[in-house]
Amino acid sequence: MSEYNIREMIDKKKGKSGNAAIEKAVPIILLIITLVSVLTTIGILVTLLTETVMFFTRVSPIEFLTSTEWSAFSSDPQWGIFALIMGTLKITAIAIVFAVPVGLGAAIYLSEYASDRIRRLVKPVLEILAGIPTVVYGFFALTFVTPLIRGIWPEVNLFNAISPGLVVGVMIIPMIASLSEDAMSAVPNSMREGALGLGSTRLEMVLKVVLPAAVSGIMASIVLAVSRAIGETMIVSIAAGSTPNGSLNLMESLQTMTGFIVQVASGDATYGTDTYFSLYAVGMTLFVFTLLMNIIAQWFSRKFREEY
Repeated sequence: MSEYNIREMIDKKKGKSGNAAIEKAVPIILLIITLVSVLTTIGILVTLLTETVMFFTRVSPIEFLTSTEWSAFSSDPQWGIFALIMGTLKITAIAIVFAVPVGLGAAIYLSEYASDRIRRLVKPVLEILAGIPTVVYGFFALTFVTPLIRGIWPEVNLFNAISPGLVVGVMIIPMIASLSEDAMSAVPNSMREGALGLGSTRLEMVLKVVLPAAVSGIMASIVLAVSRAIGETMIVSIAAGSTPNGSLNLMESLQTMTGFIVQVASGDATYGTDTYFSLYAVGMTLFVFTLLMNIIAQWFSRKFREEY
C-alpha cells in the first residue's frame, strides 16, 4: 500500500475535478451573498434620492429646511421639516433620558453584582422586551401609560410626547443593557482585582475602573439606541398623534418623521402629488439622521477602544 505524506495527500485531494469546482464556486457564491445587502442599500438610496429630487423641483429646499410650519394636507400646504424634526427629537430625548440610566444600571448589575443564577433569569426577560412587536408597545402607551400620566397631570392631552417617549425608552433598554453589559464583561478581571487589591470598594471599582475601560462600547450602545429611537414608527404613530408641532411643549399632540411617512403610506396622499413626493424627502432626512448616528457610534468605538 502506497504511503503519502500530508502534502501529497492534499495535492491529490485538490486534483479531483469535483472538489476543484466547488473550491472555485464557493468564493463566487459568498461574494454574491455579500453584494445582496450592498446592492439593496444602493437601491434604497437611489430611490430616495430620485424621488427627493423630484420633490425639490416642486418645493423650495430653502422652505423645506428653514420653515417651521408643516401642513402637507391643507389647501395651502407648508413644507417646513422643522416641525417633524422637533417631534422626533422630543420623543428621542424623553426615551434616552429614561432608558440610559435604567439600561446602564441593569448592565452594571448584570456584569458586576448579579450571580450566575440571577443573570440567567434576567437576561431572557430583557430579550423578551426586545422581541415585543412595536405595535403592542404603541397600544400599551395609549391605553395604559397615557391614562396613568393623565391621572397625575390632567392637563396632558390624550396624544402627547411623554407617553410614547417613555415607552420608546422601555423598548431600547435591552439594546443599551445588553451591549453595555457585553462591553463591561470584556474588561479583564485582573483590572478589577487590582482595584480591589488597592482598597477600592466594589462601587469605586465599577465607577473608576470598569466604566472608563468599557466607555467605547457603552457610548456606542447609547448612540445606536438613539438611532433606534429616531427611527421608531408604530409607537409614535399610535400614541403621539398626527399634529406637526415645533414647540417644546411635551403635553401636546405631535408628529414625527416616521409618523408622517406612515400617514402618507397608508393612502392619505394621491400618487404623483407634492404630498406623495414629500414622503421621500422626509425619508431622506430620516436616512441622514440614522447615518449620522451610525457614523458617531463607529467613531466612539474607534476613538475610545481599549485593547487588552
